[in-house]
Amino acid sequence: MKTQKLNDWLDSLANDATPDLAECIEYLGDKIGWLTQLESVEQDPEWHAEGNVYIHTNMVLAELYVLLENEARHINGKKRQMLILGALLHDVGKTVRTKEVEINGVVRTVCPQHESIGRSYLAFKLMALALSFEVVWHILGLVGEHHMPKLLVVKNKNKGEYLSLSRRADLELLYWLEVADMRGRICADLTSQLTYLEEFKMFAEEYKVWNASHDLKNEFLNLFDNESNIECEREKEYIYAHALYEIEKNIISMPVEAFARTFNNRRDYANLIILCGPSGSGKSTWTKSYCQDFVLISLDEIRKEVNGNRTSQKKRGQILQLAKERLKACLRKKQDVVWDATNLRSDYRKILCDLGRDYHALVSMIVFVLPESDIFKGNKSRDFVVPEEILLKQFEGYQFPLTNEAHRVCFVGSKGQVFHRTGYWQHINLGLEVN
Repeated sequence: MKTQKLNDWLDSLANDATPDLAECIEYLGDKIGWLTQLESVEQDPEWHAEGNVYIHTNMVLAELYVLLENEARHINGKKRQMLILGALLHDVGKTVRTKEVEINGVVRTVCPQHESIGRSYLAFKLMALALSFEVVWHILGLVGEHHMPKLLVVKNKNKGEYLSLSRRADLELLYWLEVADMRGRICADLTSQLTYLEEFKMFAEEYKVWNASHDLKNEFLNLFDNESNIECEREKEYIYAHALYEIEKNIISMPVEAFARTFNNRRDYANLIILCGPSGSGKSTWTKSYCQDFVLISLDEIRKEVNGNRTSQKKRGQILQLAKERLKACLRKKQDVVWDATNLRSDYRKILCDLGRDYHALVSMIVFVLPESDIFKGNKSRDFVVPEEILLKQFEGYQFPLTNEAHRVCFVGSKGQVFHRTGYWQHINLGLEVN
């Protein structure tokens, strides 16, 4: 009965419900523990004269409901649900990131990286709620990127940054969240902050990503039809992936340029697949099902080879170096290879992605997202169970992957079902049909 009540409450957010923060915590506090700590988190009095994070979040929700009744009244259904939950959760990361630092001789209260910390914390917790992955995905985007609209304008970022952001978050929802975020605080520079948001909206509309993700598929279907020298789907995957990456990096300005830039490598290249997920999330099972023809580089197996025990953490540097050398050998030979490890940290993943690009590989990342309870259950059913305290540390250190880390990214569940993917997937059967 309690579960059904929560599900009905979540559904009501897609209709006309306007819960305050107290009501939200009543329903979600036991699922998302950081929500219950907001009242104890102070904010800088110059930037947030209204008070603590609880007060601010409650004000943001109230301002959002005003917007949804007026300027944003066209936002309804699932998008309304996403926006309300995004506003509710946008600052949960402040509970662990808030600290005092001295800036220009003045002690300020800051909370660096609270956006990304909040997104990573929520990823597995939201999967336990009765929400579609589409909704979960957009909530994570709102929480993790809500600092970006003003930042892009203030830093005078280029078009590629807007295109890339549009694949990580819905820019229109991001805009409305930030309008509510700004109005839901007391600060001296409110007018200028809102002006930045209007400029953000203008640029997003100009770059055609206001309410659309950056996607070259339709453009490429026409280009592929007109290019008689493109022989197979494998080549198309490679060209598309590099076009998407290089446009967002402002290396090229038009998709057609990718045809010439990939000419030397698109017919003979390695597929590098990087797995990402805590122990027990289903990585090895997925690999056995979909990567039978790939060379497998497993850090667990190399630990067993070097230390005689796959769980031993001795000689970590030697093990990692050996794994990287084997990866380089595969990439030189243009062999398809899968890197099987948790890869929970973005800096670890970056080393692998950069290495793949250096060898002109097509780099794909498979990200496993499922409820925490399912991961603990999956861990217990493994042949080699990871101690619970280690698994808890994995959750604490998890950094949610971004869609632009690799050429292609695919988010899958415990049974390999596909929730979301970016890029062009046709050639290799990885079971990657979106549910």
